[in-house]
Amino acid sequence: MSNKTYAIIGTGAVGGLYGAKLQKAGHKVSFLLRSDYQQVLEKGLIIESVDGDFTLPEVDAYNDVKKMPSCDVVVVALKATQNYLLPELLPPLVNKNTVVLLLQNGINIEPEISQIIGSNTLIGGLCFVCSNKVGAGKIRHIDYGIITIGQYLPNYTAAGITEKIREIAQDFEQANIPIELSEDLLLARWKKLVWNIPYNGLSVVLDARTDEIMANTDTRFLAEQLMWEVSAGAKSCGRIIDDRFIQKMLDYTEQMKPYLTSMKLDYEGKKPLEVEAIVGNPLRMAKEAGVDLPIISMLYRQLKFLDSRNRSDSKFLHI
Repeated sequence: MSNKTYAIIGTGAVGGLYGAKLQKAGHKVSFLLRSDYQQVLEKGLIIESVDGDFTLPEVDAYNDVKKMPSCDVVVVALKATQNYLLPELLPPLVNKNTVVLLLQNGINIEPEISQIIGSNTLIGGLCFVCSNKVGAGKIRHIDYGIITIGQYLPNYTAAGITEKIREIAQDFEQANIPIELSEDLLLARWKKLVWNIPYNGLSVVLDARTDEIMANTDTRFLAEQLMWEVSAGAKSCGRIIDDRFIQKMLDYTEQMKPYLTSMKLDYEGKKPLEVEAIVGNPLRMAKEAGVDLPIISMLYRQLKFLDSRNRSDSKFLHI
């Protein structure tokens, strides 16, 4: 095991789970928290996991990034809707050798982060995991857990398998976190959208779990058609998704335990939805390449309406 130090920005369903696993494996990990800072400081983190339950009674918890130590790897696990905070959150944690690992859904998000960290190494990560934050300092991991990582280069030039991603992969594997290395981060992000666009989007529009979407002939067909449009979007950007991958995602979802997606949970919690990162950005990338994605475009407009109305309702509730 390396002696790399880690900082987790966003100690939720993803950051809390993987950060806790890294600490359990022996790494020094600092956690940035907001609403449940006091709870975690006093009680630690509780992980209920398909891989085995465990508790970290003591964690290095902070509610002020300026008090956190700089580290070797900063793991950004915020929702993409909170990326406007990163110009404030990242600089205090980054030294000249720090690697930033961005564990977020969506596409075309690395360029903005790269502007903040300059010449520091930026690695994109995509998590195929069913995990939810179910209480203050409590995370429930119910299925899967693999992360795909790839190094970012300007214009999403394929970076190949670099030494930096090999080093991080080794730490994650030793922490019992399955990991896959990608030579091409842009292709990896399009492949993740094959799942994220249909299931995150439809879960909100249809008010449904993944198993309900797959159990109905019409909605399963709709999910598959959305996947084919994602594939067309990827092709417009010079990336080819194998037809077998689409069938693989359908099979995975059919086998998955009943699951409410992160976007559906955000919607129920009256939180901003990651509509732009997950749906809007790929739509715009395809359009710039001269390709229309009509079903995804309709889903995007529906989600924009529901997100806007949902947040307006939330404001009235708090008057």
